Amino acid sequence: QVQLVETGGGSVQPGGSLRLSCAASGFNFRTYWMAWFRQVPGKEREEVASIEYDLSTIYSDSVKGRFAISKDNTKSTLYLEMISLKPEDTAMYYCAASLRADWLQDHGYWGQGTQVIVSA
Repeated sequence: QVQLVETGGGSVQPGGSLRLSCAASGFNFRTYWMAWFRQVPGKEREEVASIEYDLSTIYSDSVKGRFAISKDNTKSTLYLEMISLKPEDTAMYYCAASLRADWLQDHGYWGQGTQVIVSA
């Protein structure tokens, strides 16, 4: 059974840091494309960062230079390191996985999400 479980969210002041984790099981973690998304109520879901099996990465312009996506294949865990957090980073963050990035919509997996709140 496929499982993606996000942890590490919480409340932090602007300029602070958080490290999100996504523990994965039930599929070939090493070869799957994986990504972090975030969503604010009433707004379109945003792809924050993604990582391919060869460890190549893609970032949203809004987080470039501040967020870093990485993965540990031995632990089947995806990470999102976030620094210099801004209030606009406040959102529910989701972990997602699929064999190919363009297959996510119909053949992908999603975690339950973890909340990140950035406020003074």
